[in-house]
Amino acid sequence: MGIRNPLNWVCACAFFLLTAFPAGCLKPQGGLTVAGSTSVQPFAEVLAEEYMAGHSQEKIYVQGGGSSAGIQAVRTEAAQVGMSSRALMPEERDLIGVPIAYDAIAIIIHPGNPLTDLSIDQIKRIFSRQLTNWSEAGGRNHPITLVTREEGSGTRESFQHLIMGKTEISLAALVQDSNGAIRQVVADDPNAIGYISLGLVNDRVKALKIDSVEANVENIKKHRYTFVRPFLFVFKADPQGLAKNFLEYILSPEGQKLLVQEGLVSVATIADSPKGS
Repeated sequence: MGIRNPLNWVCACAFFLLTAFPAGCLKPQGGLTVAGSTSVQPFAEVLAEEYMAGHSQEKIYVQGGGSSAGIQAVRTEAAQVGMSSRALMPEERDLIGVPIAYDAIAIIIHPGNPLTDLSIDQIKRIFSRQLTNWSEAGGRNHPITLVTREEGSGTRESFQHLIMGKTEISLAALVQDSNGAIRQVVADDPNAIGYISLGLVNDRVKALKIDSVEANVENIKKHRYTFVRPFLFVFKADPQGLAKNFLEYILSPEGQKLLVQEGLVSVATIADSPKGS
């Protein structure tokens, strides 16, 4: 019996292709697919570009989607490498997580906002909507625009764990799907507050001190600014081939130097830093 309607057959094939992999994680033919955290993504893109400049026959494809999506993509083999901006959860520890650098969570506001410092308690009260006006935190008399990441984001989970603790983020917050989107909202709104990777802070936003400690690499090294998280590459098994070669490049002095130039903290720096210095 032949195919009665060729159009139906084409539609069925298209549906299969779209559902065979998680959304946004279609696996290219050949090369290496790296998927996950939008915090790690821009740094992985720089690393991939530099690596491919010296290995013209190799192809590395970097995609976003969030930490949880990247971890799931590795588990289902839609990607060979996942990117996570949080530590692996207990149920994910059958996978292999390798730190490639360390980053900090930065609380950001518009550069025109006169505030420079908030306490942990004030941050918790702002993000839980117990404080709704900047005047309640020592600022101007303007309502606070609250911006947060989506559920499943490694940045959100790190922010919740490192800063909010058991205090829940308000459901009234504007939800954005990337660090770049939060940075854009805050840059455009003089009354907004959000949180992003310290390595992605630029002159369009201002990173606040927390309890009078500035968010910078030097304070991270000295363990003064403690809101620090790992950037992980995640594998289903010991990396082989291009995945292994790319990881070795990232962990090499050349790769680590590049990440430091981009605003992150090297793996060796965190490992070698004296505690309590």
